[in-house]
Amino acid sequence: MQIEQILEQQRSYFQTGATLPVPFRIAQLKKLYAAVKAHEAELCRALAEDLGKSAYESFMCEAGLVLSEISYMLRHTRSFARARTVHTPLAQFAAKSYCQPSPYGNVLIMSPWNYPLLLTLDPLADAIAAGNTAVVKPSAYSPATGAVIARLLGECFDPQYIAVVTGGRHENAALLEQKFDLVFFTGSQAVGREVLRHTAETLTPAVLELGGKSPCIVDASAKLPLAAKRIVFGKFLNCGQTCVAPDYILCHRSVKEQLVKELCAQIRAQYGEDALKNPDYGRIINEKHFDRLCGLIDREKTVLGGNSNRDTLQIAPTVMDGITWDAPVMQQEIFGPILPIISFDSFEEVYAQLNAMPKPLALYLFSEDRQRIRQLTGRCRYGGGCINDAVIHLATSEMGFGGVGESGMGAYHGKTGFDAFSHTKSIVEKKTWMDLPMRYQRYNPERYGWLLRLFLR
Repeated sequence: MQIEQILEQQRSYFQTGATLPVPFRIAQLKKLYAAVKAHEAELCRALAEDLGKSAYESFMCEAGLVLSEISYMLRHTRSFARARTVHTPLAQFAAKSYCQPSPYGNVLIMSPWNYPLLLTLDPLADAIAAGNTAVVKPSAYSPATGAVIARLLGECFDPQYIAVVTGGRHENAALLEQKFDLVFFTGSQAVGREVLRHTAETLTPAVLELGGKSPCIVDASAKLPLAAKRIVFGKFLNCGQTCVAPDYILCHRSVKEQLVKELCAQIRAQYGEDALKNPDYGRIINEKHFDRLCGLIDREKTVLGGNSNRDTLQIAPTVMDGITWDAPVMQQEIFGPILPIISFDSFEEVYAQLNAMPKPLALYLFSEDRQRIRQLTGRCRYGGGCINDAVIHLATSEMGFGGVGESGMGAYHGKTGFDAFSHTKSIVEKKTWMDLPMRYQRYNPERYGWLLRLFLR
């Protein structure tokens, strides 16, 4: 079916009002939940084929989180969709004022390859809960998972309601030429700029979930063994191909040597002496990214790892010490299993450096100093993050997840996700049994001036 035909059918279907009743939305969420459960094994096999993910990691980081988001929406959609009464000013007496969530209509969801299941079905669950129709475009770089998603959604939904468009750049360009009511994009900053250029042409609202160089700061008070354990988990999960992975470490010079030792010990503990032989360690998505990452490894600065296997597209967890801000590895988002370490002496230099850089999607601080924690979270600008952990802040439906500035705009998950796919109408329902005369021409300041000032003070 042609893209234009899909859109025309979805627009017509949305205009019937079929997606608006809350019982309909809940029924569709139940269908989606059941389909993910039924295809769980198949999805895990596809994720292994695309990214080398183990079944355990596939459930922990993708299928399980999708099921959790759908469950959350099943519990809360009814309350989220309810109109909310607000205070009515005295000047508008007698009236009732309320805010009514309303679906945007026909939305486009464009997802990336690094978490192809999670980052496709999580926003889709939010879009369904909010009452929209949707066109879903999985990444061409994760074809096995994209094929299962297309089959799964095709079994669940009629394309006039939820449709999947597969393909590569040609299909992406064709979709962006169409007029949607909202575009939700997850991916790189470069492609995000192209998406925003296209949506600007038609004044279409967009949610952009991008990336950036997310810093991980370790101060002198940190519990280093635990910090290293959690940093290694967050950095090398999915071979570092995570938008919120710690991109680099900023470590206080007084504890840097000890931290390096702890990081190396943790990599061996979690991945073995040879991570490339670990069956649960994944791979880089394709040769292009493999070659780019290998080019970022400075052998003279490498204290652990650095070895790779082009046949399997694997790069061992790599730690590089003595890195400076002008090093090649610091000029781009790494998005792979390479962890550079930069030393610092004072937090003032950290604040100055970070606030001069593009705002990252995440920031992590390992510290036992409460004053330092309050100061850093207040002075630095970033999408979200963790104190004394990494990555896990996105694994909840109770908080919104999103970037700021160069790392994105808008957020989703839970209530924030419902709101992202909704427009909230502000409505005043005026009573007809009385009508205050003071607002009408001809004005009578002598008679109504004091009353007007009383109402509008």
